[in-house]
Amino acid sequence: MNEILLRRKHKVIVHAGSETLPEDAYIAAVMKNAEAFGYIFSRELFETLQTLDREALQAFYLELIPLIKNLAGADKVYHMMYPDFPRSVMEETKARLYLNAYVHYWSNGTLYPRGTKSERLPFFEETKLTVLGLGSEDDLKDIFYHLCQSKTSISQTDKEDLAWIFRHMKVTFPEEIYLKENAALIGSLYLENNPLASSKELQRFCRTAVDVLRLMTAMSDGDISLAANAKFRSFRRRERRMLLELLENCQNLEEDMLRHKNRWIRAGERIHPSEYSAKQFGKAIAAFDKLRNGIKIETFAGNVAKAAKAGDFKAVLALLKKRPGELARKLDYLFRSTDDKQSVLHAWSDAAGEVSVPVLLQVKEHFAHRADEADRPAVRVFFPKGSLAKCYCMENNLPEIGKPYCEEAVKICTDALVRYFSSREFLGRVYLSEEFRHYAVPFSQRSAGKALKTIARGSKLPLQEKAKAIRGFIWWTNMDDSGKESSRADLDLSAVIFDENWNYMEHVSYTNLRSDQYQACHSGDIVNGGPAGGDGVSEFLDADIDSVVNYGARYLVYQVYSYTGQKFSEMPHAMFGWMSRQDVQSGEIFEPKAVEQKMDLASHSTVCIPVIFDCVSREIIWCDMSLSINRSHAGCGGNNVESNLSGVTAVCYSMANMKKPNLYDLIQLHIRARGQRTDSREEADIIFDTDEGITPFDTEIFMAEYL
Repeated sequence: MNEILLRRKHKVIVHAGSETLPEDAYIAAVMKNAEAFGYIFSRELFETLQTLDREALQAFYLELIPLIKNLAGADKVYHMMYPDFPRSVMEETKARLYLNAYVHYWSNGTLYPRGTKSERLPFFEETKLTVLGLGSEDDLKDIFYHLCQSKTSISQTDKEDLAWIFRHMKVTFPEEIYLKENAALIGSLYLENNPLASSKELQRFCRTAVDVLRLMTAMSDGDISLAANAKFRSFRRRERRMLLELLENCQNLEEDMLRHKNRWIRAGERIHPSEYSAKQFGKAIAAFDKLRNGIKIETFAGNVAKAAKAGDFKAVLALLKKRPGELARKLDYLFRSTDDKQSVLHAWSDAAGEVSVPVLLQVKEHFAHRADEADRPAVRVFFPKGSLAKCYCMENNLPEIGKPYCEEAVKICTDALVRYFSSREFLGRVYLSEEFRHYAVPFSQRSAGKALKTIARGSKLPLQEKAKAIRGFIWWTNMDDSGKESSRADLDLSAVIFDENWNYMEHVSYTNLRSDQYQACHSGDIVNGGPAGGDGVSEFLDADIDSVVNYGARYLVYQVYSYTGQKFSEMPHAMFGWMSRQDVQSGEIFEPKAVEQKMDLASHSTVCIPVIFDCVSREIIWCDMSLSINRSHAGCGGNNVESNLSGVTAVCYSMANMKKPNLYDLIQLHIRARGQRTDSREEADIIFDTDEGITPFDTEIFMAEYL
């Protein structure tokens, strides 16, 4: 419970005792030790701890410290090549650095350069402390219901938390589950805990054949986004009957099954529809028969294509109005396809009220930048569905459709959103921070990694005001404890700098441990992660922010490469993070209080681009992106900066320039529809700020209550 609460809400559950601790020194010691890892206690938590006896306080401490250490990555041993980093790397000759690296390589990563760690100045930097509050089981239930009622896809971490709460706490089905993937996950968890459940209890969540397919996939531990093929397990006879009952009650059964024809053919081999009579499941049996025998099935998309081919634009619009979501996704295409753009606007005006909030927001943002050449993105960015944190970009060469039509499309979206939000509960007086403009709406968290702070991709966070340098770090182990060459894992931390037009300027990596042009250096290339059950190894990379700007560069891009070719998702331990530092020589090389972000590397790829630093505007652009490569293109140099530069540049350019709806505009629409804005936190009934009230990191709240 406390692991989930601490990570998501900065709270812990502590049950009050009946005593008053005789000496404040015990609580002071607990608080001081927690402060070393970046946490300070709330008054409510402090007062509860005062009621505990010494034994209960000790138990609380022994649970808390490992949890907060794990969050910041302070539970790891940071073993690096040069323990006196960065001084030892900056002062050593390039020839000696080169020879040291080769001795390390020749020894298969077991020999390290001789060196001692010199005395370092104390860590005197001011860091922002996180307030640790008192939580309750109700907080966990709130997390559960927010995740269940999310309007957009949730991350793997969200799914794991949701499943844990479902299995270990008394929670009930919410009245409404909006996202089909969540419905499938909850349905499979429900069946896991209620093996005698009937189809009637699941029918409200399984209205289409795709819903049933997701449920089967969830029951088989597959990808419920359906982006990847799943291997269906063998279902018990009771389960097979239940699945066929669900299919029998679906509308547009044949058309929906055709969308995933091959999967349904494989699914049919597991649920055996032919074992039942046509009287029982006639509709489902007929659909399976048509799929297996290639009998033509008329579809909605086919009818739209037929009308378009015949040049009957009115028929196209009439069909699409029956499915408003499809109309929304084809709106730009429809504007480009006819001179009668007014009819498109009329159709959109009639259908917009039936379109989901996430789609309306994205359509609104698209047309807000569609006609303005000065504001128009040079590229179009696409995020594929599924578990891979990838994006694709292409030149934005769409033909013009006229500014008045774009403005009217935006107005229709805005009016529909305000009408939709006005039907919800009144918010009262609302304080909204201007900082929310920099945070993207969390539309899709499906491939988001497990991190210290949950942030939507494309969000731009301010760098700490006093930060002078960025210290990135990675930590990992080998694949297993066998000691065989095949188990060896070699990760590499790199940083590339680009100018404002994304022209490459220089990089620091294992091939170039320190820069001659700007102040940056690498702690040394380690090629063996050590046993999976051991302490692991690490690499650090420092970059001075002002020196990047003075060199004429703007963007500093950190990257992690799997040189030995294992995907991060296959590795037992791998993580990345960064610290903001005012003095790189003060304190320890790894200081938990200075950690700004830490994330597990778990994507199905061999290249990760976690973050971009805009050193001119002093902003952090959160990426959490992956890049897959063709090993044949890596050349003899392996998987590194040099062999991936063009792909990295394209992904980073896309992330830095794409237009996404932000949280400020979303909450402003809610205020317009059902609230009253105030500039006073004290007068506000609800606060939206970066460190008080609802923060941009409370993604499950935005996905459930404000989308």
